[in-house]
Amino acid sequence: MELRQLHYVVHIAAEKNFSRAAEKLHIAQPSLSQQLSKLEKEIGVLLFRRTTNSVELTHAGAAFVDKAQSILDAVEQLKQEMDDLAHMRKGRLVVGSLPITGSHVLPLVLPVFQRKFPEIEIVLVEDSSSRLEQLTASGQTDLSLLSLPLQEPSLAWVPLIEEEICLAVPPQHRLANETAPVRIDDLHNEPFIILKKGQGFRQISLDLCEQAGFAPRIVFESGNIETVQSLVAAGMGIAFVPMMISRAKWSTLVPVYLRLAEPQPSRTLVIASRKGRYLSKASEAFIQTMKETVEQHYNEQQPGFS
Repeated sequence: MELRQLHYVVHIAAEKNFSRAAEKLHIAQPSLSQQLSKLEKEIGVLLFRRTTNSVELTHAGAAFVDKAQSILDAVEQLKQEMDDLAHMRKGRLVVGSLPITGSHVLPLVLPVFQRKFPEIEIVLVEDSSSRLEQLTASGQTDLSLLSLPLQEPSLAWVPLIEEEICLAVPPQHRLANETAPVRIDDLHNEPFIILKKGQGFRQISLDLCEQAGFAPRIVFESGNIETVQSLVAAGMGIAFVPMMISRAKWSTLVPVYLRLAEPQPSRTLVIASRKGRYLSKASEAFIQTMKETVEQHYNEQQPGFS
């Protein structure tokens, strides 16, 4: 049994297709099939059921993939540790991020980090909260920028900032000219626009309403917080919005942003990694750079409240 064979099996399981797996691995499909058959013969069990349209894991295959992924992760972590011990400056860091949050945070952090560590390659992965948690838990990202609460129990996290949550309402809304903070329990009859399932901020919005004693009347759902804000501005409903991503005033179609009453709701942005996973010096340096840079910029920023 060879490490490359473990790598092959993990890719076939992920793609559920020999052609796509071979393409990702940059080898010929016949060679991939041959290596898999050789491995199955060696261990005496069938790892995949082949049909004309798909490739499915057997029960033994699922157990094999789980162990193989752990072994491959351990080998990769061993390489990173040895690199650090040898004081190598070159490295590669895979960072996951929510699209909109990342678009505000990473342009601040990446130039600072690359000036300090010009030979460390940063690979960015954008996806939903739930998917990023899965990628981080499986070791496919080294770090991910997420918000609490995390659903994946195998993740550890470092707090980045505590960010205020505000209320976005249409410009013609009855509350648009309100100067006092808005009580959430006064919003029980309002139509809400929220993010779709899989987005971490969706659960925050639902929890805020539940804590205020009601379930929100949801009229629209979107996978993009920018779309949520556009729908609010068009008069379709109201929405909770993180301070960081309240839309800039130069936009032609913007909601009105209002403070919410005490206790002031907020979300906690964190940098997550898998529990027990070795954090390379590059990862530690990136976490430190992100904390310093974000605190410097956002602790002083104020949203455009009405």
